[in-house]
Amino acid sequence: MPLHIETPLIESRCLGLVSSRSVWLKLEALQPPGSFKIRGIGAACEEHRRAGARRFVSSSGGNAGLAVAYAGRKLSLPVTVVVPRSTSARARQLLRLEGAEVIVHGPSWQEANSLALSLLAAGDAFIHPFDDPLLWRGHATLIDEIARCGLLPDAIVLAVGGGGLLAGVIEGLRRNHLGDIPVIAVETAGAESLHRSMRAGRVVELAEITSVATSLGAKRVCDRAFACSQTHPVHSVVVSDGAALSACQRFLADHRLLVEPACGASLALAYDRSPALAGHACVLFIVCGGATASLARIRAWSRRLRRADGEARQQAGATDEP
Repeated sequence: MPLHIETPLIESRCLGLVSSRSVWLKLEALQPPGSFKIRGIGAACEEHRRAGARRFVSSSGGNAGLAVAYAGRKLSLPVTVVVPRSTSARARQLLRLEGAEVIVHGPSWQEANSLALSLLAAGDAFIHPFDDPLLWRGHATLIDEIARCGLLPDAIVLAVGGGGLLAGVIEGLRRNHLGDIPVIAVETAGAESLHRSMRAGRVVELAEITSVATSLGAKRVCDRAFACSQTHPVHSVVVSDGAALSACQRFLADHRLLVEPACGASLALAYDRSPALAGHACVLFIVCGGATASLARIRAWSRRLRRADGEARQQAGATDEP
C-alpha cells in the first residue's frame, strides 16, 4: 500500500457562493502528515529503501520534512531533516514527534539544503522537497484520483513554492489526457519566484524571502516547474500575505479545516473574487496542506500586518500635510 491516502474531493458551497461559480476542493490537508507532499515523497522513500537506503536526509521548511519523517517512521528508517530558521517551532516539534533528527541552519531553504547535502554518507538517500522526477510522478496521483471521479474543471488553482506540486499536477493532467486544462499558479508577494521567472522568460532567483508563507519560501522554482509554465497553459497570480491569512481564517470558519498561509494564498482567489477566475465556471482548488499552521500564529501575523499597514497610512498622511 502507498504511504499516502486517497483524499476527499468535495464541492464547496461556501466558496461557490462567494465567488459565483462551482468550486471543488481536493483536500490534501487530510493526508496523514498534513500535506500533498507525502504522495511524491512517500513514493521516493519507498524506492530508495528498495535500493538499499539506510537513512533519509532532507531539507525542508516544514511540509516536505514532515512527509519524509512520516515515511521514515513507517518504513523503519532514521531521518535527518535540516530546516531554516524561519521554520516554526510547531513544525520542528511535529518533526521530532515523528522521530526525526532536526537541525536548524540558515535564513532560508537554500542554506538549509546546502547543509543537508553536506551531511550525506554511505547508505543515505537524499530526499529533495520538490525537485525530483520521483516526486512529480507521485504528486500526479492526485490528478489520477480526480480523473477517476469524472470531474473536468475549467481550471485548477494551486500554490507554488519550489514548484513540485505544479510539475506533478501538469504531469498528471498530461497522462490523463487533460493537458488542455489551465493551471492558475498562486504565490504570495515576497515569495513569487515563479511569477518573476515567467515575466523574465528564464528562471530567476529571489534575493530573499519576505513573505509569511514560509512553505512557499524557495528563492527559485525548479527548472521542471518553469519548463511546465512554458509548455502548459499556466497563469501566474501573486496575492498579499494579508489576503492569504484572511483566507486561512475564513476557510477555517467555512470548512472547519485549518490550512497554512501557503494554501490560503490559493484560496484567496475565491474569497477575493479574483479576476484570474473570470471565464471559469467550474474551478478546482488543491487544498495543499496545513500541518505546520496554528490559529494563534495566523492571528498574530494578521495583527502585525494590520499594525504595519496602519503605521504606513499614518506616515503617508503626515507626508501629505502642508
